[in-house]
Order: sequence, then C-alpha cells, then structure tokens
Amino acid sequence: MKDKVAVITGGSKGLGKAIAALLASRGALVVIASRDKRELDLAAKEIGVYGIQTDVTKEKDVVLLAKHVIARFGRIDIWINNAGIWLPHGPIEEASMSRAHDLFEVNFFGTVYGARAALSYMKKAGSGSIVNIITTSALEGRPFSSMYSSSKWAVRGFSEALKGELVGTKLRVINVYPGGMKTHFFDEHKPEQYDSYMAPEFVAQKIVENLERALPHEELILKRPVSK
Repeated sequence: MKDKVAVITGGSKGLGKAIAALLASRGALVVIASRDKRELDLAAKEIGVYGIQTDVTKEKDVVLLAKHVIARFGRIDIWINNAGIWLPHGPIEEASMSRAHDLFEVNFFGTVYGARAALSYMKKAGSGSIVNIITTSALEGRPFSSMYSSSKWAVRGFSEALKGELVGTKLRVINVYPGGMKTHFFDEHKPEQYDSYMAPEFVAQKIVENLERALPHEELILKRPVSK
C-alpha cells in the first residue's frame, strides 16, 4: 500500500474511517469524502489524511472529487465506494418511499458515480482497483429489509456487469459483502442481534489484507458471527 492513492467515500466514520486509518498506517496516500464537513474535517485531522466534502448523490460532486485527487496526487490507484445508508426493518407497506428513493440515490447511484469517475482516470493509466462495499443482504432476499436489500442487489448487479466490461484490462472490481457491523448505521434503531455484529476495524483489516494480495479476491464475503 506504500504511496498508493486511495479514495474512500463515506470515509468520515464507521467502516470507511477504519479503512482510511489502516491504509494510512500502511503508507497509502488517502483521501476521504463525506457530505458532513464537520465530521469529515475531524476524521481527516484525527487520521492524518486528506478530506474533500462530497455528496455522492450528485455526480458533479463526485467528478470534482476525482479531479481534486488527480490534481493533488496525479493518479487514483484505489477507489472504495463505501458511502451507504440503511432503513430500519419493517414490512414493505410501511416503508417510506421518499426514504427508499434516498437509499437508492446513495447506495446505488453513489456507487455508479464513483465507478464512473474513477474509471475516467484509471482507464487512461491502465490500472486501478474499484472496491464496492455491498452487504450479505445482496446475497439473499432478506424479509423486512426489502428496500435496503434491493438497493444492494442493484449494486451487486452493476458490479458484475462492470467486471465484464473490464475483462482483458488491468482494472479490477472487488465486491465486499460484510455482515452486520457495529457502526453509526444503526443509531436510529439497533437490530436485535446487534451485539453479535462485527467491529468495523475487523472488516477493514480483511479488506486491506485482500488489497495487499498479489491477486486480490474479487469476491470477499465476511459473515458474522466472528470472534472480533
């Protein structure tokens, strides 16, 4: 990871922050992005990385994020689409459709915008890795989590299609499927099994270890419960 340029959306807290801290400790040049400037500035200062305020639901913001990174570092080696939101569990007829639209804007379109921005530079460079943080909810139909699960199924479908587009190149798409993690994701409502959820630092360790492999696994499934 020494001197690799890594961009992490949703990098001001939770898993994104844990990945940023670990990559920085490995010598990577890390840029974190978040739409909350106060959280972003605090996290960037704490970890010792570069922060750029970005709303991933606005493609022009994501394009500017990539431009700023290129202007500062000259390249993008790793782009991690981590920004995501969640909805508390409940039957579909009780789901808020306005919040469901927000969910897709962040989870799905935020990932698409990130991949497009990264690829516009990675293709010119001839190399690079796009890491999409998905969820084990995209591996099965999960009752009472229809909106969140479907947004992540959409990300999974996009990622698989993107892999096909990049066959024969040195560009890589890595899909990460973590189970539940103890993050601010669940501040609104903690699921019943929250105590068995994984620490984001544990998941970050697995993601970075995979990136450090000569040939990283393109599918990384991290199910709970685990010991950490």
